[in-house]
Amino acid sequence: MAERRRYLSVRGGELAFALLGLPVGVLGGVYAVAVLYAGALLSLTVLGLPFVVAALAGARGLGGLHRRLVARLLGEPVSAPAVLPRPPGAIARGRAVLTDPVAWRALLYLLLRLPLGVLGFLVAVGLPLSCVWLAGFPLWVRLLEPGPRPVGWPDVAGAPAGLAVLAAVPAALRAVSAANRGLARLLLGPVRSQERVRELETARATLLAGNTDRLRRLERDLHDGTQARLVALAITLSLADDALGAVTGDVTGAAVGDAQPGPPGPPEQAAQPGAPDTERLRTLVDRARRQTDDTIAELRRLTRGIHPVALDGGLAQALPGLTATAPVPVTVRLDLRERPDEAIEQAVYFCAAELLTNVAKHSGAAAAELTASAADGRVRLTVRDDGRGGAAQGEGSGRSSGSGSGLAGLAERLAAVDGVLRVDSPPGGPTTVTAELPSRL
Repeated sequence: MAERRRYLSVRGGELAFALLGLPVGVLGGVYAVAVLYAGALLSLTVLGLPFVVAALAGARGLGGLHRRLVARLLGEPVSAPAVLPRPPGAIARGRAVLTDPVAWRALLYLLLRLPLGVLGFLVAVGLPLSCVWLAGFPLWVRLLEPGPRPVGWPDVAGAPAGLAVLAAVPAALRAVSAANRGLARLLLGPVRSQERVRELETARATLLAGNTDRLRRLERDLHDGTQARLVALAITLSLADDALGAVTGDVTGAAVGDAQPGPPGPPEQAAQPGAPDTERLRTLVDRARRQTDDTIAELRRLTRGIHPVALDGGLAQALPGLTATAPVPVTVRLDLRERPDEAIEQAVYFCAAELLTNVAKHSGAAAAELTASAADGRVRLTVRDDGRGGAAQGEGSGRSSGSGSGLAGLAERLAAVDGVLRVDSPPGGPTTVTAELPSRL
């Protein structure tokens, strides 16, 4: 029943776009044809280039209007192209307009929008009218030709044909709307080179922000963690030195007293003054050893965040070591036929660490599976768990909290190395997260 309602349903915006398609398409088509025709006629005159420049600027503006119309009525947001540069000088500005691919693509859109507008209007208006005509064919014929008339096959097939046409209207309207969305995405959006530049700028900003946050976190950890541990270790060693000096002084004094003439005391009294300090020395040395171990562990953790030592042997050694420390049992399947660049290896390693952390913290899974392959210039990492599901890449942090972390932040970090992240996590699970990256930058 739900599928049937979905088949018969039509969005109001699609119907409005189809009804407006005829006048809007005719105006845009006439504008495009007039620009091309007049531009060709005036090309040999002084007015030719200024006219084409003004017409292309107008086409760019009309493209923006159609882009907003598609977004409002068809629910298809199309990214706005880059702003047209405005170099100093009239000749330079005219050259920028003439070589603007966005304006020429907008002009082509206005040309192609005309037949689509006519087709959409026919679907929205012509098909329902033809349905009425077919369904009432016997009545219209008798109104036009009064008098007795035998019943023929058109009278019998008219009503079923009309209902069939009426049932095809929603599908035809959705098909025309899909064609309009595709045309808008193809011609009204940014040029591929501009879109690529924008993606690289965004990825660079994300990478710089991530590196800045990492350096600040490293500086804070060194200042508040490792440096404090080293200061405490120095204080402990200073106290041990003081206690050692006291013991040395007591032993020296006792030796001088024994050298002076006098009645000898009990033998155990000579060793007794240093005994309490020896216990204190042992305590201080144990504390210093613990602080040294903690400092070494802290330094290892910090250096692991900069460049994992396990990656010196490649992903074939790093990934099994990473999964061995995961709280959830992880099955590892590797097919690494080639070794990627160092930056790609780091991205894959930290991606795997982040995904396994998410599995342990948020999925409630009992087991997970990590699959990695590197072949034909592509690296693919897949982490699958049998948890509760419900992870979403579009959320600010996936299943975790914190801006810039989780699946959304991971997708941004992968974009810095031309990687993409796909999430398949229906409610109830299982969750499958796949990262694809090039082997070489």
